[in-house]
Amino acid sequence: LPPPTADYARISSEIEALQKERKELSSQGNRDKHWQSGSTLAFAGTFFAIEGPLNTYARAGKLFPGPHLYAGAALVVLWSAAAACVPAMQKGNDGARSAHVALNAGATGLFAWQVVSGWPILCKVWEKTQWP
Repeated sequence: LPPPTADYARISSEIEALQKERKELSSQGNRDKHWQSGSTLAFAGTFFAIEGPLNTYARAGKLFPGPHLYAGAALVVLWSAAAACVPAMQKGNDGARSAHVALNAGATGLFAWQVVSGWPILCKVWEKTQWP
C-alpha cells in the first residue's frame, strides 16, 4: 500500500474528532430526555384536547365547532403521527426523522394558533363564570 497522504491524515483526524463528539453527546442522554418530554407533552395535549370539548359540552350542552376545536384535534393527529415515526427513526431512517421534525413544526404552529384562538374563548368563559 502507498503511504497515507496529507488528505488521508486530515480526514482521519476529522473522523476521530466527530466520533469523540458523538460519544460525548450520546453520554448526555438527550434521546431519553427528549422522549420523556415528548411523551409528557403528547399525554397532556391529548388529555386537554379531549377534556376541553367535554367540559364545553357539560357546561353549555353543545359544542361550538370552529378553528379552535379543529386545531386541537389536528394537534393530536400530528403528535400521534410524529410519535409513529419513532420506531423507524430508531432504525436509522432519515426520512422518518425529517417527517418527525416537520410534523412537530406543524404542531408547534397549530399550538400557537390554539393560544391565539383560545384567548377570546377563555375571556368569554371567565366573564360568564359565577364566582363564589
